[in-house]
Amino acid sequence: MERSHVFFTDLRAGPGKSLLDKLEELIKSAGIGSIDLNRKLTAVKVHFGEPGNLGYIRPNWAGRLVKYLKEEGAIPFLTDTSTLYHGRRSNGPDHIEAAYENGFHPQTTGCHIIIADGLTGTDFHEIETGFKLCPVAKIGSAIVNSEVLISMSHFKGHDMMGFGGAIKNLGMGCASVGGKLEMHSTSTPLIMRDNCTGCRICEINCAHGAINMGSDKIARINEVKCVGCGQCIAVCQFDAARVVWDAASETTSKKVAEYAYAATNGKPCFHINFMMDISPDCDCWGYNDKPIVADIGIAASFDPVALDKACADMVLKAPLLPGTAITDHHKVGSHGADHFSQLHPHTDWRSALKHAEECGLGRLEYELKEV
Repeated sequence: MERSHVFFTDLRAGPGKSLLDKLEELIKSAGIGSIDLNRKLTAVKVHFGEPGNLGYIRPNWAGRLVKYLKEEGAIPFLTDTSTLYHGRRSNGPDHIEAAYENGFHPQTTGCHIIIADGLTGTDFHEIETGFKLCPVAKIGSAIVNSEVLISMSHFKGHDMMGFGGAIKNLGMGCASVGGKLEMHSTSTPLIMRDNCTGCRICEINCAHGAINMGSDKIARINEVKCVGCGQCIAVCQFDAARVVWDAASETTSKKVAEYAYAATNGKPCFHINFMMDISPDCDCWGYNDKPIVADIGIAASFDPVALDKACADMVLKAPLLPGTAITDHHKVGSHGADHFSQLHPHTDWRSALKHAEECGLGRLEYELKEV
């Protein structure tokens, strides 16, 4: 089987060549110029970081990419989707404010932000996949309607998948609120009685008649009628409708791989992973713990599976930094004595990669080319 090409550059810089220059050199060497970008609506999928977290990719990186895209005639925009949990990024306006707070504003990045699944996380297209776990994926409309998709991912640990890279950014990150519910849970959403105000917004917006108000003016969900679309979670402004976090890690990882396939299928795509500030957990948390290894570099590829596998290999070869979450708190997991399974022993980071290859998203075999 032919191996995919993954291009890599380290973080050494000096007079005459900044790290931003090295990023542009990397993506050109990796072949981004082969994509027809002229007048193409180009989605740049990033994670803006939950306010309080400082491990996310700096907006300067996005700004340099956008500059290149515009020079090639593209019409770029930065994008992400609303979160399933009720944080600072759970609706469109708050999400954009959070992104601005973390530096992702037009003056820095050179383009605007469009939250891909709209105002409340319910603007999506259903994409048929034919896969067993997620035969129909709910992908944010702005992602579906874009003509080119480029992902910029912060490579780090993840408490559901072992690590988060391009596949997680594409699969979980391009899904609507209902899609995220499908990946995280196998159960009907739960109504928290103490939070419910009886506003009926969930009942009004339920397309399946699965919610009604009891005599006590508390919402109730009919489990027979509920299809798990996540609409009630998206529209509730009082954190009363909540997800039941009961999906096993391996199942979630496989669903994420299927969603990543749905998000990328049918259009030119290119992917960049940043191996720096490699924190133990996702940028969705409102904090970031100490990195587990020293900064490594940046990698790029047309193949997100090969890209994630190459980055995982490089991180696992790097020595652990003293005083990290692994050395302080965690024991070796059942999947082997590697950094990711020590961080999150209940996960198997290989499952998403393997399933993604089976789905046709990319290849695990790669050839690393240093730039």
